[in-house]
Amino acid sequence: MGAPGPTLLLLLLMLGFGCCAREVQVPKGPLYRGAGTTIFISCNVSGYQGPAYQHFEWFLYRPEKPDVPLSIISTKDAQFTYNMFRSRVESGDVQVQRLQGDAVVLRISRLQDQDAGIYECHTPSTDTHFLGSYSSKVELRVLPDTLQVSAAPPGPRGRQAAASPPRLMVHEGEELALGCRAWMNTQNHTHLAVSFGRAVPEAPVGQATLQEVVGLRSDLAVEAGAPYAERLAAGELRLGKEGPDRYRMVVGGTRAGDAGTYHCTATEWIQDPDGSWVQIAEKRAVLAQVDVQTLSSQLAVTVGPGERRISPGEPLELLCNVSGALPPPGSHAVYSVGWEVAPAGAPGPGLLVAQLDTEGVSSLGHGYEGRHVAMEKTAARTYRLRLEAARPSDAGTYRCLAKAYVRGSGTRLREAANARSRPLPVHVREEGVVLEAVAWLAGGAVYRGETASLLCNISVRGGPPGLRLATSWWVERLEDGELSSAPAQLVGSMGQDGVAELGVRPGGGPVSVELVGPRSHRLRLHSLGPKDEGMYHCAPSAWVQHADHSWYQAGSARSGPVSVYPYTHALDTLFVPLLVGTGVALVTGAIVLGTITCCFLKRLRKR
Repeated sequence: MGAPGPTLLLLLLMLGFGCCAREVQVPKGPLYRGAGTTIFISCNVSGYQGPAYQHFEWFLYRPEKPDVPLSIISTKDAQFTYNMFRSRVESGDVQVQRLQGDAVVLRISRLQDQDAGIYECHTPSTDTHFLGSYSSKVELRVLPDTLQVSAAPPGPRGRQAAASPPRLMVHEGEELALGCRAWMNTQNHTHLAVSFGRAVPEAPVGQATLQEVVGLRSDLAVEAGAPYAERLAAGELRLGKEGPDRYRMVVGGTRAGDAGTYHCTATEWIQDPDGSWVQIAEKRAVLAQVDVQTLSSQLAVTVGPGERRISPGEPLELLCNVSGALPPPGSHAVYSVGWEVAPAGAPGPGLLVAQLDTEGVSSLGHGYEGRHVAMEKTAARTYRLRLEAARPSDAGTYRCLAKAYVRGSGTRLREAANARSRPLPVHVREEGVVLEAVAWLAGGAVYRGETASLLCNISVRGGPPGLRLATSWWVERLEDGELSSAPAQLVGSMGQDGVAELGVRPGGGPVSVELVGPRSHRLRLHSLGPKDEGMYHCAPSAWVQHADHSWYQAGSARSGPVSVYPYTHALDTLFVPLLVGTGVALVTGAIVLGTITCCFLKRLRKR
C-alpha cells in the first residue's frame, strides 16, 4: 500500500487534534449607530484548546488607512491601548465587559465620527497547534445626528422648546391636548418612534421620574404606559399623527394625577443585519407644565334663607347655591343637587328629601312620593326645594348636597367631588293634639257562635278645625294563658276618609268595622270561635288635611287591652253526657231484648 496523500494527512491531523477548530465570532455587519450614542459589539470564541478563560484584543481599521490596525483595548495587556484611545479607556467610555470566560462585549459610549471603521476581535492562541480562525471583523458606520424634536407649534427648525415650559391650566374632566413635532434627515432606512411622557410637578426629568403616557412605536403600534393602559383601551387616551412630522396626544377626562411636566421623546431606530431593531438616537422636548384644577378644591355649597320657624300647612322653601370656580355644565362636567334632612342635632347625613340628577330629572326620597314636593333649578347655580304644606314631622336639620361628575369614555360618569352645606334648622310648630281611647266588650260575656262587639270611644283635645280620626283594631294571641311573643296582628281598620280595611282574624271568620258615633268605632267578630281568644285593643290616630289635599298624622293613642274569651253555652255542656247516656241505654236495651228472645225460643222448641 502506498503512502497516504495530502488530503488524508489533513484529515488525520484534524481527527488527532479534535474535530473542531478555533472560531471567533462577532455580529454580522455593517452596524449603523448614531453619533453620541453607545454601541455594544459582542465577541466570543469556540473550538479552542487550553483554559476556559480566554483573552481578547480589539483593533480598529479606519477607512483612510484600511491596512493599519489601531490597538483599542485588551483583556490581557493594560499597555495595549494606543494613545489616541487611552483617555477614553481611562474615563470608561471605551471598555471591555466580560460575559463569561470565552465571551466579551466591547462598549463604546459617546460615539464619534472617527469611531467609524472595521473592528477586529483577536484572541491570542492557547492551542497546541495553530488551527482555525483567531480573529473576526465587523464594520461600524457612524451616522450624523439629524433627529429633531420640538413642541408644536415649533420654534426654528433644529431648536428645542424653551427651557422654561409654558404653564397650562385645565379643569378636571376637560380634555388635555398636546402637540409635538419630530423629524430626521437621513438617507438610511430608519424608523421614528414618538412618545409622550409626564414627570410629577417639580421633579427633575430623567428615566426614573419620567412616566410614559402613550407612544407610537417604530412599527406604528400605539401603546400606553402601565398606569394609562386602561384609559387607552377605554378611548379616553388617544395619539395620532397629523401630517409628516406632527403628533398629537389627547387625554380625556383629566384627573388630579394628570398634573405634571409633559415631554415629547423621539427616538430613531435602525435594523441590524440579524433582524433586531436598535435605537441610534434620542431627543426630548418639554411641552408644558400642566396644572389640573380639581373640582373638589372648588366645589362649595351654601344654603338660605337661614333658620326657619313655620306652622303646619305653610309652605317650606329652601335655597341652595353651588359656587366656586367651576366649569359650566357641559360635555365634560355635570352636577347633581339634593336635599337631606336629619333629626335635630343628629350627626352625619340624613334621609333624602328630593334631588335633581345630572340630566335635570327630579326624584323624591322615600316617604315623600305622595306629597307636593318640588325640586327645581331657578338660576345658573341656584336650586330650590319647596314643600307645599309642612308637617311637624318635617322639622329637623336640612343640608344641601352637591356632586360633580366628569365624563369618561362614552357616556360613563365618574364622581369627582361632593360637598355638603352647613346645617339649616327648620322648626314646625306641633298641632298639640291629645288623644285618649277607651275600649270594652259590649254585653260582657260572649259565647261561641255569637258575634263579639268591641267598642272604642275616643276623646280629643286641641288640634285645628277639620281634624279627622282613624282607628285600627289589633289582637295579641295567648299561649298557655300568657301573651304570645309574636307581634300584634291587625284585625281591621277604618281610615280618616271612612274607608274600611280588613286584616286577618285569628279564627278566620267574617269581620266588620264601622263608625257608630262621631268618635266611637266598633269591631264585630261574627260566629266567634275558640281561636278568636286574645287581648284586643284599638289604636286611634288624628289626621289633618292641608290645602294641597295631603294628609299628615297629628297624634295617636292606644287603648287598654280587652280580653275576648268565647264561652260555651250550658246546654252545650249537657249535650255530650246526654249523647253518652242515650247510647248506653240503647246498647243495654238491645242486650236485654236479645236475651229474652233467645230464652223464649228455646222453651218453644222443647214443647
